[in-house]
Amino acid sequence: GVFLYNHLQQKVRNAEALAQKYKQQQEALSAQLQVVYEHRSRLERSLQKERGEHKKTKEDFLVYKLEAQEALNKEKQDSMNRYGALSSQHKILKNQHDDVKKQLLDLQLQHNSLKLEHRKSLETHSQKFTQLQQEKDSEVTNLQDTVFKLREESKLLRKAHQEVHSQLLNAQ
Repeated sequence: GVFLYNHLQQKVRNAEALAQKYKQQQEALSAQLQVVYEHRSRLERSLQKERGEHKKTKEDFLVYKLEAQEALNKEKQDSMNRYGALSSQHKILKNQHDDVKKQLLDLQLQHNSLKLEHRKSLETHSQKFTQLQQEKDSEVTNLQDTVFKLREESKLLRKAHQEVHSQLLNAQ
């Protein structure tokens, strides 16, 4: 009985030692589990914080994207308006350019016509001037001949007058 009692007591001590060992392991595991739970809790809070920041960032990005899209659309509209204005101004200037070009061609034709007319007029005047010069020269020559003849005739008349006068004196 003593042997059985000792044996059973040995088994109880072994069982208590084993229970003590398991209890220590359970406490260690419980402490580790507590650390893991705390770490998990911190990770969950961090994840919630990150999710909140992500949500805020996503909302900010959507607002920024919307504003950027609106700004881009406004700038695009402004550019289209400026392009339309420049296009119509270009058409007006092109039409004005064509008109000025046409006027230039008309003026060049008119200038050439006037130049030709001037040249003809100059030639006509030159011919008239030459003709009048020749007529004048001819008339001057005729007048000089007439003056010469009249002088000769005057000399002859003086001579005749002198002779008549001489004869008259002789007769007296």
